[in-house]
Amino acid sequence: MVAAGIHPTAIVSPLAKIASGVKIGPYAVIEDGVEIGEETVVKAHCVITGRAKIGKACKIFPGVYIGEEPQDLKYQGEDTSVEIGDRTVIHECSIIHRGTSESLVTRIGSDCLLMGATHVAHDCQIGNRVILAHGSMLSGHVIVEDNAIVGGKTGVHQFVRIGRNAMVGGMSRLTQDVLPFTLAEGYPCATIGLNSVGLKRAGMPVEIRQILKSAYRLLFRSRLPVAEAIARMKETLSPCPELEAFIRFAETMERGFCHARSDGRAK
Repeated sequence: MVAAGIHPTAIVSPLAKIASGVKIGPYAVIEDGVEIGEETVVKAHCVITGRAKIGKACKIFPGVYIGEEPQDLKYQGEDTSVEIGDRTVIHECSIIHRGTSESLVTRIGSDCLLMGATHVAHDCQIGNRVILAHGSMLSGHVIVEDNAIVGGKTGVHQFVRIGRNAMVGGMSRLTQDVLPFTLAEGYPCATIGLNSVGLKRAGMPVEIRQILKSAYRLLFRSRLPVAEAIARMKETLSPCPELEAFIRFAETMERGFCHARSDGRAK
C-alpha cells in the first residue's frame, strides 16, 4: 500500500525516514538513509540518496539530484552526507553532492533559493537565506555566508568564500574571496563597491551602512596594506557587529580577495 502523499510510481526505501505531510511525485527515487522533514514536497524524477537530511517545508522541483557521490578523485566511499535546512527551495535539474572525508558534510541552510541547474559541490557550506541564481556553479569547499546572492552562470573556484550580504554579478569567474557587504562581478571577478542597495533592502540602519562604507574605503581606496587598513578600522570606526564581521573575514582570508577594478592594485 502506497502512503498518502507518495505517488504510486515513486520508489521510496523502507529505510528512509519520511515525516508527516511529505509529498513525493512521480518516478522520484528516495534511497536508504534519507530523512525528509514535515511538509516537504519532492516533485517528479528527483533522486535523493546517501545520508541526505532535508528539513521541513522545503520544495524540490523535478529532476533534482541530492546526495550522490562527490566528483572528487580522493573520495573512497566514506560515509558522508548532505544537510539542508527548512523552507529551502531547489529548482529544476540542480545537483547537490555529499561531502568527502575532509568535512564529511555538504550543508545548505534554511530559507535558501537555488534556481534551476545550479551545482553545489562536495563540502560546500551555504548559510541561510542565500540565493544561487540559474546555472551558478560552486566547486568543492566553497563557503557562502548568510544573505549572499550569486548571479546566474557564475563559476566559483574551490575554497573561495563569499561573505554575508555580498552580491556577485552574473557570469562572473570567482577565484578569490568576496568580502561581506560588497558587490563584485566580472571575468575575472573584481569588487565594484559596497552592496548599498542590498543592505538598504535588508533593513540595515544608515549609520551602520556609513561605518561599512568607511571600512570599504580604507580597505579598497586608501592604498594601505591590508593589515594597516584593518588596524585603521579598529582605531577610527565605531564598533558594531557588522564591522566586526567585515574585519574578521578580512583577517582570515587565505586566497586573497577580489580587489577593486578601478584602483589599479595588483592582486
